[in-house]
Amino acid sequence: MARANKSKKGTTENILQFPSNKSKKLKKVLVAGGAGFLGSHLCELLLADNDVICVDDLSTGRIENIKHLFDLPNFTFRRHDVRSPLNVKVDVIFNFAGPASSPAYQADPVGTLFTNIVGARNLLELARRRDATIIQASTSEVYGDSRVSPQREDHLGDVGTTGPRACHNEGTRCAETQFFDFHRLYGLKIKVARIFNTYGPRMRPDDGRVISNFIVQALRNAPITIYGSGLQTRSFCYVDDLVGGFMKLFNSSPEVIGPINLGNPTELTMIDLAHRIIRLTNSKSPIVHMLAAVDDTKQRRPDISRAAGQLGWRPHVDIDDGLLATIDHFDGVLRHAAANN
Repeated sequence: MARANKSKKGTTENILQFPSNKSKKLKKVLVAGGAGFLGSHLCELLLADNDVICVDDLSTGRIENIKHLFDLPNFTFRRHDVRSPLNVKVDVIFNFAGPASSPAYQADPVGTLFTNIVGARNLLELARRRDATIIQASTSEVYGDSRVSPQREDHLGDVGTTGPRACHNEGTRCAETQFFDFHRLYGLKIKVARIFNTYGPRMRPDDGRVISNFIVQALRNAPITIYGSGLQTRSFCYVDDLVGGFMKLFNSSPEVIGPINLGNPTELTMIDLAHRIIRLTNSKSPIVHMLAAVDDTKQRRPDISRAAGQLGWRPHVDIDDGLLATIDHFDGVLRHAAANN
């Protein structure tokens, strides 16, 4: 197995602490999908000053992501599928429910579509009953295979309804539609952020996303598989930067509703990414080209001027620093798995 280089300072996981002001009344914040990759990191940040209710059906989320939070007095876990209504006292809701990696949502496309549509509706109804603010974790996939770069929030997208990715892409587009309809019809307090490719510790090694695929292959000295020419691009945002953006959105004024792109505008080709990971892991992996994936996006880069202007947010973690922290994570996961086999 290739050995990861030592991670640089500044990309460690969040440090847990008890609420900083125990005399003030804490907000009750529900995080749907809170045991997932992004949701678990968000739960950690929110716990500094809030009571957090983590809701997850564990279809793609994992208890391992949140078990270190169980002993904290202001953390509650509830196993629940958001496709069924729920009733809980809350002040704020974050909707991170629904699979985000293509193998996961293509394995159950109908379930994914209903999670995005019915799940969002159930959470919106809960927010309406409780007069709560609700924040939607949407996705850059709403832009589809965009012919416009960088993608701005006013771009309507180049999307399809019949392909294998449509359950995710169209489902999240419909979720956004519901959010803005509830806002217009009922005055519901909403905020919508569109997430561009995010990576970091707690990604699943089998989630099928390009960074996890490349790192696991490199650590095993296995061929790194690139689908298509490798000239297609992505813009990768480290998880600490991304959840920091959601915290900025959480604390923003009620007038800031979005949609707002959250991502890193630094654009990389898949070939460049593969070579970086080979270098950072000291791997002997060769690069192998496979047939292009169906409906694969050719170019993905966010325009983050709205996030900078309305939230004062920009990503700060350098791609190599973030990759090193992520490599450390996967190195530990693979070694643990090997030791238990």
